[in-house]
Amino acid sequence: MEKPSNALSENKMGTMPLSKLLANMAIPMVLAMVVQALYNVVDSIYVSRISETDSEVTALSLAFPVQNIMIGFATGIGVGVNSVLSKSLGEGNQENANRSAGNGIVLVSIVTVVFMLFGMFATRPFFEIQSNVEATVNGGTEYLSICSVFSLGIFVEVLGERLLQASGRTGYTLITQGSGAVANILLDPVFIFGFEPLGIPAMGMAGAAVATVIGQWLAAILAVIFNFKSNPDVQFGIRYLKLKKETLMPILTVGVPSVVMVAIGSVMNFSMNQILQGFSETATSVFGIYFKLQSFFFMPLFGINNATISIMAYNFGARNPKRIMGTLKRAAVTAMAIMVLGLLAFQLLPDLLMGMFNPTDEFLRIGRQALRTISWAFPLAAIGISVSASFQALGNGIYSTIVSLCRQLLVLLPAAYLLSLSGEVTRVWWAYPIAEVVSAIVTVLLFVRIYNQKIKPLWE
Repeated sequence: MEKPSNALSENKMGTMPLSKLLANMAIPMVLAMVVQALYNVVDSIYVSRISETDSEVTALSLAFPVQNIMIGFATGIGVGVNSVLSKSLGEGNQENANRSAGNGIVLVSIVTVVFMLFGMFATRPFFEIQSNVEATVNGGTEYLSICSVFSLGIFVEVLGERLLQASGRTGYTLITQGSGAVANILLDPVFIFGFEPLGIPAMGMAGAAVATVIGQWLAAILAVIFNFKSNPDVQFGIRYLKLKKETLMPILTVGVPSVVMVAIGSVMNFSMNQILQGFSETATSVFGIYFKLQSFFFMPLFGINNATISIMAYNFGARNPKRIMGTLKRAAVTAMAIMVLGLLAFQLLPDLLMGMFNPTDEFLRIGRQALRTISWAFPLAAIGISVSASFQALGNGIYSTIVSLCRQLLVLLPAAYLLSLSGEVTRVWWAYPIAEVVSAIVTVLLFVRIYNQKIKPLWE
């Protein structure tokens, strides 16, 4: 094995006190993801004011599974590269660190082409199989086709940010994501409602998509600049673009389960939309708004997880079990605190939260019960999500897939379907707490297994 260089041996992920390190790496990502959650909500707030019906908000809800898969591929590739790169830096293997970044670029290019083709040829059929409301189909097709055809921005942004995170430079992700989010927030009303002084016409749903794409591309450009100018732990070159099995397979081992987990979530979302469409479009709209609101709590959790994965992967490569477990414990406590806040907000302030979306009385009635019921699952989700970071960091991403299957397909959908047979949409929401109980149990059992296999031997 190559001897670590002085720069690598002094990497803060192996030396900085853990509480300070986790805060140092996670806070920028948490702040960036909170801002990202904000502009997702702002999209829906503006769109909810385009018409007097729920069709446009429903269109966003129906588009979410595809957008989720898009982000899933981006984060899956990013997490895979992140894990391999962090481990390589911990081992002092600079060549493999560089090659992991290069192979990540190739994977991102392939996936981008796939989504561009989907955007050009498959968006309208996708909406037509879900809804027979013309306004919903037309609005959704306009929005999703633009987001898909110009999806390169989100893929480059996420990969660039993961390269920065893997080498401990998480502060830059606040700038990239924050800039993209602010641009989206400012441009949403400009393109949705038009801006006569600049000759910009009102574009409606298409305008929301244009604002989103511009924000993503701005963040992507900044991520590229930061990696070339301020990330000396990763060197880029044409020779690193050549796919090599010894680098590619570890990336896919960690990344593919992550993609599958998100794909499972999209299948769940798509299926839940179909169940709720059996009640009303309002119920489907409420479900979409719930996802926007819950992101204020889940996105910070994922930000903490991204930092946790990098720190644990680095210290696994450096064979330091004390820092591995110390990081996980601190992350789990923080995750629980965030989700308890989410629980309190959804229990005490549902009308205030939904009031931002120009709701009807029926929307408020269904939404109030949805937020209060689903939020009981939040503390259990904190356990599952925080602990599952260890699965990805230690190269056992398949365990995360198992947990996700239990939570979103094997338990949630059957429970939701059976509860829907009661004819009361308010009972469908109880499927979430039920699924999280099962998921938490499975997560703990799998963690005991991976601890005994990979962490415990490091103490000996």
